[in-house]
Amino acid sequence: MKHSNRLMTPSRRSVLIQGLAIGAGAFAGCAMSVTPRISHKNPNEAPIAGTRSGKVKGFIDNDIYGFKGIPYGGDTSKRRFMAPVPPNPWTGVRETLAFGPRAPQRALARPTTAQAADTIYPVSEDCLYLNVWTPGLRDSAKRPVMVYIHGGGYSALSANSNVYDGVRLCRRGDVVVVTLNHRLNAFGYLYLAELGGPEFADSGNVGQLDLILALQWVRDNIEEFGGDPKRVLIFGESGGGAKNACLMAMPGAMGLFQRASSSSGETVTASKPETATARARQVLAALQLTPDRINEIKAVPMEQLITASSASGYYGPVVDGKSLPRHPFHPDATPISAHIPFMVGTMHDEARVLVGRGNPAAFDLTWETLPAMLRRYSEKMGDLDIEKDVIAMYRRLYPDATASDVLFRATTDSRDWRPALVEIERRAALPKGSAPTYSYQVDWWSPVDNGKWRAHHALDIPFLFDNVTYSNNSTGTSTDAYWMAEQISETYISFARSGNPNNPRIPHWPAYDLKDRATMCFDKASRVVNDPRSEERKLFSRIPYENPGT
Repeated sequence: MKHSNRLMTPSRRSVLIQGLAIGAGAFAGCAMSVTPRISHKNPNEAPIAGTRSGKVKGFIDNDIYGFKGIPYGGDTSKRRFMAPVPPNPWTGVRETLAFGPRAPQRALARPTTAQAADTIYPVSEDCLYLNVWTPGLRDSAKRPVMVYIHGGGYSALSANSNVYDGVRLCRRGDVVVVTLNHRLNAFGYLYLAELGGPEFADSGNVGQLDLILALQWVRDNIEEFGGDPKRVLIFGESGGGAKNACLMAMPGAMGLFQRASSSSGETVTASKPETATARARQVLAALQLTPDRINEIKAVPMEQLITASSASGYYGPVVDGKSLPRHPFHPDATPISAHIPFMVGTMHDEARVLVGRGNPAAFDLTWETLPAMLRRYSEKMGDLDIEKDVIAMYRRLYPDATASDVLFRATTDSRDWRPALVEIERRAALPKGSAPTYSYQVDWWSPVDNGKWRAHHALDIPFLFDNVTYSNNSTGTSTDAYWMAEQISETYISFARSGNPNNPRIPHWPAYDLKDRATMCFDKASRVVNDPRSEERKLFSRIPYENPGT
């Protein structure tokens, strides 16, 4: 297959998995490049753009204008646990040449060279910054706008990685690309509304409210950057996809984006207030604060609150009756976003990283040791009999599979693919006339480590951005890897442009319905398959689904 010309010199970057639920890309790593690469244009022609808060000065990278670290919100240390506000205006021209700080989060336990790109940027409560890449300024081109929301669950990581660099997408599709940081973990999702006063009313969802403020910034400023505020796609992988699914149910987000996509991340259910309150009590106890002293949490040093945040095993949005009035996809798909085209994707072998990373024994199972290992990861299998229902089905369907293959298939299908399918099915059940939903899975095996990881979680990040060059330890750099990036990036560009993912690089792709269940299977030779993994779907659909931790 023919692939596009390679536009950039390789530089190593990393996104990594932090726990089973985070997994934003253990393999999307390459070393870091902080200094923008200046194209043949005169370096003195540094671009200047006007925003509602002030002027910003960027750089030129391969004929694309770039701006890193534009403030879209004020310093949240002054509004801890409160909804964000726009930044204070500035005078003169602000340089925007480097990423802004990451949101407060725990340090990585064992930093590696591959993680350096994400860790070099400091953490700060002043973290509401975004980055823009565009082919043109003030040219009334009305380009589609692709807003990427980073993974890491609701707890970790950032957009500060060159794997999310927007230059190639801009050049390939004549689009505008935006990435951003926002509040995470206890700073973004600690629900104190039932324990504190009115100033804590938004506390369980301020991380999501940051995203809404960023989208409001896009609405108000993106025309200056050549973008169309009426053609905005939100897309994201892992935790980023989950955040997008949640935005689909938030009234404050409506009108700020016109297409949405979720890859390997779902929010079928958000936390119930009582569950979130119980977790908040755990954090307060770790801080040695009683509920009657809750106001003191606003003055706790950032590092101390980061440490105490580990007392809660889960963070995520809360059905607070205010900014999030209901679960996004339970008991049905939220009707307020029924008019928005939705594209949902998964990796065929998500769990080979999510379960297998850090667990070498998972790759050396026998049929005798498989049942005990599978029970460790069977929380989404309900009352199914592990041996008679689950293992027996996979051995019948895939007679050549090893015991380890069955572990990874069963955990992928029950824990990772299943919630995506719930979202897709419930969208497909919306009334006639609702916007289409498109389903895809990536089947292509990464050749890294002799194919050990197959189509693993986060494999598609460099494909979404057409940035294989930055992720060779995930994808390799073969012609096939570049062809996968060409297919998938063109698909996302087409979806951003029209709300329809069809394009000349792929076969015709129908919208999903409950009769045919058409699913695009991305591979070296991509194809549409009706009702893939049908028997697995039927088996695990017998178990009611709720997101872990909610």
